[in-house]
Amino acid sequence: MLPKVAIVGRPNVGKSTIFNRIIGNRLAITDDTPGITRDRIYAKSEWYGRKFNVIDTGGIEISDAPFLAEIKAQVEIAIEESHVIIFVVDVHVGLINDDFEIMKLLFQSKKPVIIAVNKVDDLSLKEHIYDFFSLGADDVIAVSGIHGIGMGDLMEKILEYLPVEIPDEYSDDYLKLCIVGRPNVGKSSLTNAILGQERVIVSEISGTTTDSIDTEFVKDDQKYVVIDTAGLRKRGKIFESVEKYSYLRAMEAIERADVCLLVLDAIVGIQEQDKHIAGYVLENGKSMIIVVNKWDAITKNEQTMIEFTKVIRDEFQFLPYVPVVFLSAKTKARVATLFPVISRVFANFQKRISTSTINEVISDAMSYFPPKEHNQTVIKVFYVTQVAIKCPTFVLFVNDIDALHFSYYRYLENRIRERFDFEGTPIKLILRQRD
Repeated sequence: MLPKVAIVGRPNVGKSTIFNRIIGNRLAITDDTPGITRDRIYAKSEWYGRKFNVIDTGGIEISDAPFLAEIKAQVEIAIEESHVIIFVVDVHVGLINDDFEIMKLLFQSKKPVIIAVNKVDDLSLKEHIYDFFSLGADDVIAVSGIHGIGMGDLMEKILEYLPVEIPDEYSDDYLKLCIVGRPNVGKSSLTNAILGQERVIVSEISGTTTDSIDTEFVKDDQKYVVIDTAGLRKRGKIFESVEKYSYLRAMEAIERADVCLLVLDAIVGIQEQDKHIAGYVLENGKSMIIVVNKWDAITKNEQTMIEFTKVIRDEFQFLPYVPVVFLSAKTKARVATLFPVISRVFANFQKRISTSTINEVISDAMSYFPPKEHNQTVIKVFYVTQVAIKCPTFVLFVNDIDALHFSYYRYLENRIRERFDFEGTPIKLILRQRD
């Protein structure tokens, strides 16, 4: 699990602009209207090889404006979850009483606090940052979120306080299962069916599970941890503090998992959010199984399963390698068919291919279908080696990393999949320029 950095401060001090600078893209909405960021946003960042998660929060105000109770609750959650806190202030506004009140809240957390004095867009403003030392933090850094000034100093200071790695509480001989999906698709029922007992509250009320719940068990000499998560809603529909807390926990659960079970509702069918959730799993490089739940409620004939599978393949075209399992968590029908697929996918997720074999496969693929010129260069692959499992990752040493067209990348990936059983798991091909 990656360490986390929380960004807090009053409204309109530029928290989201700094968030975008840290993660390297414009994920957060930035607007001159105070309080525009009501949703906590969660993204990954990397600095000199150190990876961490960043949490953007809504602005804290010491007043009774709309949403402020929810925003304050969200900030408190972000502070609790984080390992380092960036407290953003505005050099033009200067120190106000709200800054001192916020600092009291931050001191109570006993977490490292870095004060980022934002909007220092020219050197004449830099002398004003010393006023902010009166807040009591050891680190006060002048930055400009818009222009990127001081961001390198801020990132280096973050890394000083950030733990290098958060150790996994489970040893490598555990298979970590994460059950994800929209609210009310039957995730908790599936957890209970897998465990064989009522460990998780099951309710018809959407969103009963508000936290990720770990449960250990053993089956066929394999140790498992099953992680039941709250349903992931569309970001625009997340307002209540409990739901946003659940979203953060669900994202963490995906990061911790080996195999993710994406649960679909056979009655409702596939919705756009199902594809977004699958995207979260794919972005985290986790293996996946699509589980179609509530299969008992469907009127079926001998073609129903084939037709539903075809719809899944059409809707999830970016996941052609992911197996599909049909079951009913409520009646436990076909639940037994799930475990052999989990075992197979997990084996593929940690599969290692010998260097000589993967070089032979790539060489044969390029001989059979030679690459065309791209960016005025024809790609040449000198050497291939696997550098990681869980997700299987291969490094290709090439003459020019910009000479590989995306379509040829897909071609090489498909040839690897044809030769080896990587069902259920993504694979990564990384290009390195040979000196």
